[in-house]
Amino acid sequence: MLTANAIERMALIGFGEAGGILGKDLAAAGVAVSAYDLLLKSPSARDAMLSKMRQAGVRACESAVEAVTGAQVVLSAVTASSAPDVVHELAPVLKQGQIFMDMNSVSPNTKRGEAAIIEASGVDFVESAVMAPVPPQRIKVPMLLGGKAAADLAPRLRAIGMDTTAVSDRIGVASAIKMCRSVIIKGLEALVTESMLAARRYGAEEAVLSSVAATFPQMKWCTDLPEYLVSRVAQHGKRRAEEMREVAQALRDVDVVPFMATATAERQDWLVHAMAEKHIVYQPDEPFSWRALFDRLAE
Repeated sequence: MLTANAIERMALIGFGEAGGILGKDLAAAGVAVSAYDLLLKSPSARDAMLSKMRQAGVRACESAVEAVTGAQVVLSAVTASSAPDVVHELAPVLKQGQIFMDMNSVSPNTKRGEAAIIEASGVDFVESAVMAPVPPQRIKVPMLLGGKAAADLAPRLRAIGMDTTAVSDRIGVASAIKMCRSVIIKGLEALVTESMLAARRYGAEEAVLSSVAATFPQMKWCTDLPEYLVSRVAQHGKRRAEEMREVAQALRDVDVVPFMATATAERQDWLVHAMAEKHIVYQPDEPFSWRALFDRLAE
């Protein structure tokens, strides 16, 4: 039975990997989802995006403004560079009683700046930090929420199947948790990519992995872990490099020199560019082999 404050209508701005998964699962949970993505303006990509939205069970809209009209919660799931643009476009049209929820990987200071713009129009702003890759857990991916309305919104989102936890009534705390974690997680991806790239060229990868596995036996170094970590860079390196540059800025904002974050962004970017130069395209529906990838790059 729906409660008085049940979420029945949501808008998704951005229908990429994360937005597409969340939109489909929310629609399956009975939420009326309206969606907009910039690719709807692209003649070459429009039909595919419309088909994706139709298959997800969401209503495709011709503009972000159309998508948010009547929505109780507006969820922004775009790239880090596009996040402020969405805020500036929608702030004048959002209505009191709506909640704007930003789940993009931008710095705490950027989130605070966005919140000031949204809240100036009388609308609640909630930041969401996504704490794991979306595809495996889908709508159940853990999210940390921050902002004055976070404590109220978290249980309402849980009621429609999401895994949300309010961590602070201040904007920036949830993002800081995610970004400090990203120094480790995305840094590990970059470290393994660089180490295995060199080890493969020396013919030393098995010995290196066996040595690391002896030190960290619970982490599956000799089986699944290197494949997974390198595949994340191969598939999402461009976006992850952009996110790590946001992390670097977040560190600078608190007077921490981002040596590791900056290097991680460069290594993630490097693999994407190296693959493009060799006309290598990551195929998500095919088995991935970091050895085969690095061999092709060395040809």
